[in-house]
Amino acid sequence: MKLLVLTGLSGAGKSQALKAAEDLGYYCVDNLPPALFPKFIEMVEEAQMPLVALVLDIRSGLFFNELDVAIQTLDKEVDDVTVIYLEADPHVLIQRFKELRRPHPLSSSIAKGIEEEKRRMEPLRARADHIIDTSKMTNYNLKIRLKSILIEERGKLGISVISFGFKNGILEEADLVFDMRFLPNPYYVSELKAKNGLNPETRDYVFGKKKAEDFVAFIVNYMKTFGDDYVAEGKEHLTIGIGCTGGFHRSVAMTERLGEALREAGYGVIVGHRDLGV
Repeated sequence: MKLLVLTGLSGAGKSQALKAAEDLGYYCVDNLPPALFPKFIEMVEEAQMPLVALVLDIRSGLFFNELDVAIQTLDKEVDDVTVIYLEADPHVLIQRFKELRRPHPLSSSIAKGIEEEKRRMEPLRARADHIIDTSKMTNYNLKIRLKSILIEERGKLGISVISFGFKNGILEEADLVFDMRFLPNPYYVSELKAKNGLNPETRDYVFGKKKAEDFVAFIVNYMKTFGDDYVAEGKEHLTIGIGCTGGFHRSVAMTERLGEALREAGYGVIVGHRDLGV
């Protein structure tokens, strides 16, 4: 059984993280009291559930002092435990609480509640396998990042390939950014103007030029040459941003094709399209 523990600060995105885990087939439980952990683990093992995700946070109230001990217990009882800790800048968290019109679970003052929560959560943060700062992440980008972590094989580099449009701003979380505006633009072909890069006709048009496949081969060769060096330096995940003018035609078609080629090369790959919202 693979056990995923999602934890972190209130307002940092744990609900979205749980949805990402559900999308990948995890059986998800939100806010299970630590005292129930042993019985819960026994039940899911008897049911032979291979993927289980738990959300643990400050809402456990009186049970919270048991959380760190509970995770140590889980480490002993389950062979594969991954802890992901979500956080964000205090001013971002305050704004999120205001938008939702919700009080902080620890204090009537949101700022004081966040400060106290950070103090109490520090042992879990120190135990985390992955720490994700969601301050500048949309819900969509958070789900892409989490899925990348969950699918990557231990010791191998996980890769996200995400299309975007430069007119809507650069992809901030990208480690590598490439510009597809050297390719012919389907926007100026009347029958393709309204068909995005997921459409076979648009894709065929974009890859009608040999330069498009040359670019795919270049990236695959780059990863084969340098991918292991990223891992050796402690980087478990790489985000490749593929941009064009609007993030609708060329970058989308290239992202899909590049994802296929990288999977064929043996990498765990997540493909996403920021400005299509998929």
